[in-house]
Amino acid sequence: MSSMFETVIGLEVHAQLNTKSKLFCSCATSFGEEANSNTCPTCLALPGGLPVLNKEAVHKAIMLGTALKSKINKVSVFDRKNYFYPDLPTGYQISQLSTPVVGLGELTIDFPDGTSKTIGVTRAHLENDAGKNIHSGNHSQVDLNRAGTPLLEIVSEPDMRSAEEAILYLKKLHSIVRYIGISDANMQEGSFRCDVNVSIRPKGDTKFYTRCEIKNMNSFRFIEKAIAYEVNRQIEAWEDGVYEREIVQETRLFDTNTGETRSMRGKEDAADYRYFPDPDLLSLVISDEMLEEYSKIPELPDEKKARFVKEYGLKEYDASVITSSLEMANYFDSMMSEGISAKNATTWLTVELQGRLKEGVTIEESPIDAKTLATIVKRIEDSTISGKAAKEVLDDLIANSSDNVDATIEKLGLKQVSDDGAILAIIDEILSANQDKVAEYKAGKEKMFAFFVGQTMKASKGSANPQKVNELIKERLSK
Repeated sequence: MSSMFETVIGLEVHAQLNTKSKLFCSCATSFGEEANSNTCPTCLALPGGLPVLNKEAVHKAIMLGTALKSKINKVSVFDRKNYFYPDLPTGYQISQLSTPVVGLGELTIDFPDGTSKTIGVTRAHLENDAGKNIHSGNHSQVDLNRAGTPLLEIVSEPDMRSAEEAILYLKKLHSIVRYIGISDANMQEGSFRCDVNVSIRPKGDTKFYTRCEIKNMNSFRFIEKAIAYEVNRQIEAWEDGVYEREIVQETRLFDTNTGETRSMRGKEDAADYRYFPDPDLLSLVISDEMLEEYSKIPELPDEKKARFVKEYGLKEYDASVITSSLEMANYFDSMMSEGISAKNATTWLTVELQGRLKEGVTIEESPIDAKTLATIVKRIEDSTISGKAAKEVLDDLIANSSDNVDATIEKLGLKQVSDDGAILAIIDEILSANQDKVAEYKAGKEKMFAFFVGQTMKASKGSANPQKVNELIKERLSK
């Protein structure tokens, strides 16, 4: 990117709430059902079907507002957002324009160098999702199972200045909705997707220029690539003198095959949607009792990170890695409940286990559970096996889908010899066979010590306890 320009990014994230029923009817929200089976007169917009607000969706919206330190509007309004899509039977979406349930808030992102930045959150409003168009060959089909599913649209301020900041924001928000349990945030299933608004401006300029919206992104990697392409496209247009002609307010799609964004349609303004208050729905009024009850949320990622640093003595970076996902944090907590050291737990979770998981396999899908991995660490700490042997044990457990650590140690013959007599017999034999090197050591050539240790470990085929080996060689050489 040219150093003469600054990137301006704002994000609109749609998180599908994990309620059992839809936003305005009692139809199930389960994924993967037979097409058009989770429908009723209300979500099909048949005559006589009237919307009734799902109270649990309101609960989850307030939980997110609390997590983002947002203002909760005690009175909010539902509006009709009018547009025609084949998968929107009503011809309008029920959303919140004038007064959303969640107002101004903030989210703090953390950079790898330890610095942080606060991104403003403009609002978070409830709305119902559309269905799904399925295109095959020369015809299209419509599945309305998803029509009416509750969404929480979280709109940021245009405070992000790079793709890196945008990805950090999205990952943090993704983590938060998972931590507080309001959405499964499954990006592959579309439960957490994002519209990315991108514009550029000369550095030092405070004016906002024409923004382009990249629609329906559900991959962090592709979002980063889409932003990079769009920024370069706009800079090139500016530098070529065709910015005002080529960069127009529009909705664009990202082509994952070419790595390019392409025009989809002109971007509408609010007036184009002809918003007006939905006559079938009363204003949403949140009582003090509801607000108090719904504002209770579990430990957030930043709080858990601070606890891990304080309680377990973790480094800030390690704590950030572990608390980046709820599953990883819970896995680590479970390991620590087995009474092992935090340092070893961190290494074996974030380096050894993570390094062995196949690409795309999450910690919750790991073939090794927390108790099993903690047992491996215990066997290192009680000197049953060496760190090197422990890696062999872990590999074998994964390969054989086993959780029996001790049986695997016995099977592989990796148990360390800690018996003084057995180790001393090996040491005495090596010292006796290398009297010239013993003399060199005693003459001040301390490097010979490592030679004796190596020879002892080799003779024991790695089964001798290294700590014991060091202690006993020192003892013998001091005589």
